[in-house]
Amino acid sequence: MHLNDLEQRMRAGELGEPRRFAIEQQIAVGEFFDAQDFVAVSQVHLCADTEALGPSGVAFLEHLAQAPESERRVMAPTITDPRGADLARYRRINHPEWIIDLERRAGGAMAALGMIMTNTCINYQSVLPPVKGEHLAFGDTGSVIYANSVCGARSNYEGGPAALAAALTGRVPRYGFHLDACRQGTGRYRITAAPRGLSDWGALGALIGRRQASYWQVPIVEVAGGHSPNSDQLKHFGAAMASWGSTAMYHVCGVTPEAPEAAPGAAAEALGHAEIDAFYASFEPSSEALDVVVFAAPQLSILEIEQLARLLDGRRVHDGTALLAATSPEIRHGAERMGYTQMIEQAGGIVLEGVCFYQMHARVLAEANGWRTLMTNSAKLVNIIAGYGYEPLLAPMERCVEAAVAGRIMR
Repeated sequence: MHLNDLEQRMRAGELGEPRRFAIEQQIAVGEFFDAQDFVAVSQVHLCADTEALGPSGVAFLEHLAQAPESERRVMAPTITDPRGADLARYRRINHPEWIIDLERRAGGAMAALGMIMTNTCINYQSVLPPVKGEHLAFGDTGSVIYANSVCGARSNYEGGPAALAAALTGRVPRYGFHLDACRQGTGRYRITAAPRGLSDWGALGALIGRRQASYWQVPIVEVAGGHSPNSDQLKHFGAAMASWGSTAMYHVCGVTPEAPEAAPGAAAEALGHAEIDAFYASFEPSSEALDVVVFAAPQLSILEIEQLARLLDGRRVHDGTALLAATSPEIRHGAERMGYTQMIEQAGGIVLEGVCFYQMHARVLAEANGWRTLMTNSAKLVNIIAGYGYEPLLAPMERCVEAAVAGRIMR
C-alpha cells in the first residue's frame, strides 16, 4: 500500500503506540483486499458493547486510554453504537451489577479516547446523516447499509477493532464499497404490492438478504405502483437485509441516489404479500404464552415512539408480560418532552435509552426474568435472538401491542 507522510509517521510510532498499532492493523487489512492506499473518513461509528468486548476488551480500551492525550485522542469524529445496559433503568429489567460495572468502565475509556457517546444505531436519524460521496468507517450493519444505500455515502462493515483503528488514524483502506466498481447492482427484485407496514418492509429485507450469495452483491429493487418508502421503512428494510444476508448496499429504483430508474438485465424475482405472510408464519411459536415484547433493532425513531404511545394510550400491559422499547438518548429525551414516554410507561412499558436488546446480554436477561417467548416487529431481531435461547415471533406493531395487553399470542 502507498502510505503518505502522515501514515508513515504513524507506522514509525512518531504519533504514539495506539496509532502505530492501529495503522499496522489497517495495512494488513488493506493488503488482504488489495487496497492501493488509504482514504480519509469524516465519521467513525464504533460497535463496542460489553457483550462483544468482554472483560479483556474493556481492559484493552482502558489500556489505550492511559496513553498521553495527544496519542490516544481520536483523529476523526467518533460516535458509539448502543451500549449493553441502560445505566438509569437496568434494575427494572434485572440486569446484574457485574454488567453495569463493565459498562461504566468501557464508557469511561471510550470517553477518555475522545469518542462522542451517542449510543445509537440510528445515528443517521438522530445524530448526523451522511451525505453522498462521504467516506465513513461505520460499524453497525444497519448504519452501514443505510449510509451506503439511502445516503449514497461510502463505508464497508468495520467491526469493533477496525472501527477503533479508523478512529485512531482517521482513515480506512480504500477497497470495497469505497470504490465505484463495488457499488453496481448485481441482481433484480420486484416488490409486487406495497408493503403494509414496517414489519413488512423488514420481512422483504430478510427475504432478499437470504437470497444473496455474498457480501459483494448489491440487489436492485423495484417497487410496483411507484410507492416511495420513507426513512423508517428503509431503515427496517436495510437492517433486516444486512442481518439475513450480510448485505452492505442495495438500490431502490427512483428512490436511492445511486439507483437506476429501472433495473437492467435479467428478469426480476417477484416478492409480494404471499411471500411476506409465509415469512411471518415461519416464526409461529409452539404455544400462546408470551413473556416479552420488544421494539428494537434498530432503535425507534420519534415517529415509531409516537405510534407505540398512541397504541398503548389508556391501556395496560399484562402483568405477566414485559414490553420494552429501545431508542437513542436524544430521541428518548424528545419523547419525554412530547409526553410519549409517559404514555408508554403509564401503560406498563419501559422505554430504554442508548441500548438495543440483542446487545444487552440477552441470554442473561432471559435467565434473570424467565423470558423465552419474544414478540417483535423487527425482522432483524427475530434472526438474531433465537441464538440467545428465545422463541421469536414476528408481527406488526399493532399486533404486538394487542398481544402485550392480552398477555398471550392471539392466533
